[in-house]
Order: sequence, then structure tokens, then C-alpha cells
Amino acid sequence: MTESTAPQSDHRTVLLRGGDVHSPADPFATAMVVERGHVAWVGSEGAADAFASGVDEVIDLDGALVTPAFTDAHVHTTSTGLALTGLDLSGARSLPDALGLVRAYVSTRTGDRVLLGHGWDATRWPEQRPPTRAELDAAAGGRPVYLPRIDVHSAVVTSALLDLVPGVTGLAGYHPDAPLTGAAHHAVRSAAHGALSPRQRTEAQRAALRHAASLGIGTVHECAGPDISDEDDFTGLLALAAEQPGPRVHGYWAERISDEKGARRIRELGAIGAAGDLFVDGSLGSHTACLHEPYADAPHTGTSHLDAAEIAAHVIACTEAGLQAGFHAIGDAAVAAVVAGIRAASETLGLARVRAARHRVEHAEMLTPETIAAFAELGLTASVQPAFDAAWGGDDGMYAQRLGAERARTLNPYAALLRTGVPLAFGSDSPVTPLDPWGTVRAAAFHRTPEHRISVRAGFTAHTRGGWRAVGRDDAGVLVPGAPADYAVWRTAELVVQAPDDRVARWSTDPRSGTPGLPDLTPGAELPVCLRTVVFGQSVYVRPNE
Repeated sequence: MTESTAPQSDHRTVLLRGGDVHSPADPFATAMVVERGHVAWVGSEGAADAFASGVDEVIDLDGALVTPAFTDAHVHTTSTGLALTGLDLSGARSLPDALGLVRAYVSTRTGDRVLLGHGWDATRWPEQRPPTRAELDAAAGGRPVYLPRIDVHSAVVTSALLDLVPGVTGLAGYHPDAPLTGAAHHAVRSAAHGALSPRQRTEAQRAALRHAASLGIGTVHECAGPDISDEDDFTGLLALAAEQPGPRVHGYWAERISDEKGARRIRELGAIGAAGDLFVDGSLGSHTACLHEPYADAPHTGTSHLDAAEIAAHVIACTEAGLQAGFHAIGDAAVAAVVAGIRAASETLGLARVRAARHRVEHAEMLTPETIAAFAELGLTASVQPAFDAAWGGDDGMYAQRLGAERARTLNPYAALLRTGVPLAFGSDSPVTPLDPWGTVRAAAFHRTPEHRISVRAGFTAHTRGGWRAVGRDDAGVLVPGAPADYAVWRTAELVVQAPDDRVARWSTDPRSGTPGLPDLTPGAELPVCLRTVVFGQSVYVRPNE
């Protein structure tokens, strides 16, 4: 990809030509004009000649693909940055391997008050158990260490960190020699993150946003809240995103409200909704997702944090204040409570008002035909993470361990959601699973349970336009005249049309169908490489040496 030299300006007019432009305005477009931060025109190479002399810059795409920039609809930005720059245990192959990584990391961080890591998953280790506190104390040399499980719903910690949290042993979820959950986990997480300096936080946030931009991500939805981070972290991130070129950040603050005063507080923080990880339950991996029937490998049904009445009260307050509400719900009992609560709110306020608010449900993994139909009825957006299935699905994965193979096969039913008309917004829940937009679309298209698979085109839409719709914007996430010029440029192989049904795929590749192609995401195929990411007409990432 080559470009002419031209002065940088927020209002310059740019012509991109000589590639493929993914646009419903013209399925065969090879050129695009950007003016004042918006798409001004898309069309053919021949028609582009008419614009060439009147623009400030011409970019020769050299056969590259231009698509809308991705939106990651569920991110924990500071934690993502800390995982990128800190101790990453996601690659540990055994318990001794993980402890060895802790020892090595501790030896290099002599100045840190508290050491943070991320990503361990004992279900992938031969030992099938996390480290004991004594084992972790020995590996850490007596220093405070906080190591959340990959799902961030439980954590193993050292005794030295517990000493920094008075009263933790009396909190719900405290276990003398097992991972902490619930209130005890939230308390130690708060202490660990509170030990970070403002400089460390800002560095982590910059690292996360730079990494997102390098992957063609133009927007992230930050899912913060009092049980996850703190207000300074949240407001600092929003200020950083507003001050420097980079991905847009839409912030959600997961705190229950009951009146206009609470809504005003949410707005004063800069949040667009009292939503995101407002916990109705926990996670499957930590045995804290709330189920109707007990776990296959534990004699209980998980943890419930909110009931239907509490959910209804929150939704009513948010809807009356013109705010989005949203909830973290994974287990089937938690999802059922969300549906019951939002339905009760609709009976108070009227269905039309509730639907217009576009309330969200994060994760929504254990769905039934009845709850899927209720999502469509209530106008709920399913903010989901296909990489969860890639990581934990299948008959031998963590889902099957926790639920048994039969229940596990019902999880993450994306095809059924789309058939019923439920809007999907794709995300990563990073750092739970990595920022990886094309990998996320691949995971949905090649779901481990075949009946849940969707087309690459549907998955791509959920990861671009779907994220914009989830924040109430229907005019973005697509390259058409008038839309914000948020786009990415990719080096990729031949474009194809992929769908779960071969008959659809064969018809769609016929040029007469007018279906624009996308990269081949067949497992094993090389994923596209991001050459440039642009947000509101401004380059926020350019691949070196391109």
C-alpha cells in the first residue's frame, strides 16, 4: 500500500483506490473518498478518476481490503493493558509451569508494591487444580500477588496480599485454601488495583488501546464498575481516549440505580449506561454462574447476586432517565431472572419504551428457546463473546466438564438468536479472551456446535455495525456516504462468501447475488493483517514498513 505525501489535517479529503471496499452501497466498490471525518463516496475505479485531482491525498491500496473498523463490545481496558505488559499465565501448561512463571516474574519486579498476573486456567492443566496458597507464597517469595482466573471471577492470592485487606476472611467467597470468589475476591482485587500508581494505569490503558488499533479495532465498549475497577480508572480512561488519537471508548458503569439522582451520577462519570458487568451471577469456570440444575462437577447451582425484582427496579430507573441498563448473566437461571425483571419493567412502563432503550445482556451463554424469544420481544441486545466457545466449547472442553456434554451443547446459540431477530454485538471480554476480531468472527462461523454457526457475513456485521447499534447508533459501522470514516485496511487473500449452508455459500459467490466478499476464515487459513486503522478520518495505526 502506497500513499502520496500530503500535510496532515483533520479536514483533509482522502481518496483510497485500487483495492476492495466492503460496502453495501456498492458490492463491487474499489475506491472510497473520505471528507471531514465521514465517508463521502464509494464506487468503482473508473469513477475515482473524477476525484483524483480534487483531493488532498491519494492512497493506492495495492489490492488491499477496506472494511469498517471493528467494535469490541466488551473490554476491560486497564486489565487488558496489564495483561499485555505484565504476567501472562494463559500459556502455562501445568501447575509447576505456572508457578515457575510466577517465580521468574517476581524476580524482575522488585519495585512493585503488588504484583498482578492474569490468565491461569486449571482445567487445562494435568493437575486439574489451582495452586494452594502455600505453593503461591513460596513461588512469590512472600510478596503480595494477585492472580485472577482466566474468567476474572475468582483469584488465587498470596498471604501477603490478604494482609493488606482487613476483614477479608469474614467476607462471602473467602476460602482458606481455594480461589477467592464473590465479595472476598472483589475486596482483594480492589486492593491490588488500588496499589497501581496513576502512571501505571495510564501506561496500561495506552498499551491496550494501541494494541486494539493495531488489530483494526476502532471502538471499544469499556465495561467498568465498582466491583471491577474504580471511578478514577474509568474517568481517566475516558479522558485519555478523548485527548489522544486512538480507538473510541464508550464507557458503561455497572452500578445499580433507583432514581434520577443515581442516573445523574452515572452521566457525571461519563458513562452512557448503568450497564455492562452489573453482575446477576458469576462464571461457569469458577462455578459461580447461576443455574437451574446443579453443576455436573459440583453439588450446587452457583451464585445469584440480583433477583427479578431488583433487576426490574434498575431497568425502570434507567429507562425513565433515558439510560441504557444492562446485566452480566451467564447461567440459565440468571438469564431467566433478567428476562423476568425486564418483562416486569415493561409491564410498568410499556413495552415500547423498554424496547426503545436497547438494554443489553452481556455474555448470555445459557439460553433456552423461551429466553431467546423473550430477548426478541423485549428488544434486548445480546453482547456475546464467540471466543468463549472456541476456548471452552466441545464435548471435552470446560463447558462439558462443568455442565455435562448435553447441556454444554446448548451454549452460545448464535444462529437461533439471529433467526429470532435478536441483535448481536460481538466482543472479547478482554483480557478473558484476547482482542482478536477476525478470530472472533471465525469462532462464530465455525462454532464447535454446528447448529449454532452463523455466516461470516453475519458475524462480521455483529462485530462492526452490531457494536454501534448496541450504543444506539444505526448510522455507523458501515462504509456508506454520510457514515463516520472509521475503517481498517487489510492485507488478505482472495475474498469469498462463507455460510454454514453450502447452498447459500454457492449462490452468494455468484456475482449476480451482489454479496460483497470477506476473507476466508476457514480454520487454519491465515487471518488478515491490519495495515492501517482510521477513526473519524484520522489514522490511529499504520503498520510499520508498509
